[in-house]
Amino acid sequence: MAERMLKFVATPQRTPDKRTAAERAGDWDEIYRQFSAERAAEQASRCSQCGVPFCQVHCPLGNNIPDWLKLTAEGRLEEAYEVSSATNTFPEICGRICPQDRLCEGNCVIEKGFESVTIGAVEKYITDTAFEKGWVRPPKPAREIPFSVGIVGAGAAGLAAAEQLRRQGYAVDIYDRYDRPGGLMIYGIPNFKLEKPVVLRRWELFRSAGIRFHMDCAVGRDISLAELRNRHDAVLIATGVYKARELGGPGSGLSGIVPALDYLTASNRRGLGDEVPGFDDGTLNAEGSKVVVIGGGDTAMDCVRTAVRQGAASVTCLYRRDKANMPGSMREVKHAEEEGVRFEWLAAPEAFLGDRRVSGVRAVRMHLGLPDATGRQQVEPIAGSGFTLEADLVIKALGFDPEDMPRMFGDDALAVTRWGTLKVDRAMMTAIPGVFAAGDIVRGASLVVWAIKDGRDAAASMHRFIQDKAASSVAVAAE
Repeated sequence: MAERMLKFVATPQRTPDKRTAAERAGDWDEIYRQFSAERAAEQASRCSQCGVPFCQVHCPLGNNIPDWLKLTAEGRLEEAYEVSSATNTFPEICGRICPQDRLCEGNCVIEKGFESVTIGAVEKYITDTAFEKGWVRPPKPAREIPFSVGIVGAGAAGLAAAEQLRRQGYAVDIYDRYDRPGGLMIYGIPNFKLEKPVVLRRWELFRSAGIRFHMDCAVGRDISLAELRNRHDAVLIATGVYKARELGGPGSGLSGIVPALDYLTASNRRGLGDEVPGFDDGTLNAEGSKVVVIGGGDTAMDCVRTAVRQGAASVTCLYRRDKANMPGSMREVKHAEEEGVRFEWLAAPEAFLGDRRVSGVRAVRMHLGLPDATGRQQVEPIAGSGFTLEADLVIKALGFDPEDMPRMFGDDALAVTRWGTLKVDRAMMTAIPGVFAAGDIVRGASLVVWAIKDGRDAAASMHRFIQDKAASSVAVAAE
């Protein structure tokens, strides 16, 4: 190991080659090129193989990162993939879209003068190579068992749970209201961060494993929760959260002010070849427009960078805090700056100008005040600091809230928290016995990697529930 690892002292950090801002702004391809085998091994060899791997500690999935870095450095890529996929349902997706600067790489113990290991890029390389070599196989069980589960939602949490349960031999049915599986991975995340074939190839693997997908099927409209409970031994609700947070104020009802997810979904659908109402007329298309995006998270960064690629005349991000307090990935902010996005830090909208369609945003400067109960500094407006931004298209990227789940599913027995998320116990079961919940619908809008973890944890709880119930039935029958 000493010969191949610990090379951070002599080998500098190098990410995969990044295409120029001018080149990538003209297409929808991912911005980083693929590692070569030699470069991936070289960068993996920088790992210090520390006794307490903080990269692993700060990974929601607890991925065995030092182990698969060592295997990569040694050229043992198939073994590296086996270790990586043992704890992660979608390593090729996490390698692309996880905010590694806040998670694994941001907590690498290598001193910052030497810079952290490029964990995400190596993870992506390992799994892409595994697909090319045919090492990725459908999650087929060793034997079938006489139980079935129903999963509501084909996003990251639902698919992660489905894979785990199918491996154990359960019959798995997934119900989703959209026409393609993947949830936000398909319709919310732009192609330049996550190319859609990367998601869809997992769908094909899951289908070949016998997982049944019921697309364009909305629970509460096409099938009831009660019917799912009668049909399956356990049910998982993993719908995510899609309801956009509203932004009030004078003029907020003008046309040309759209929610971020509507805008991103239209762009992604267009890229997939779908006909999209409102795209050609400019309602959901930034081409030639002066665009203002309100918000500071990763969704806002997806919006500004999408607008650049659509050919916007100008793109401005309006955020009420400063750069250091921005919730989005600093890596994404840097990419946006490179691509010509202008940032108005410490600025918040007061009103929207225009007659029928928006023509501008009136904003006010803010300053950071005293910390609130969470320790985060409060923001307060600066008197007399108003200014106006021209805008033909305003995109609201203020986050997402859950929909009214009891009303949507037609079952008042579903208990919710004061935030509207589903209330679950320690086993991730809702107030209805045998109905579990996982992902954003429980924790609120969060990262894909957390949804994967929740889905895998929920699958383990569902397995215990079904097996305990079966054992109890056998015991009763024997009496």
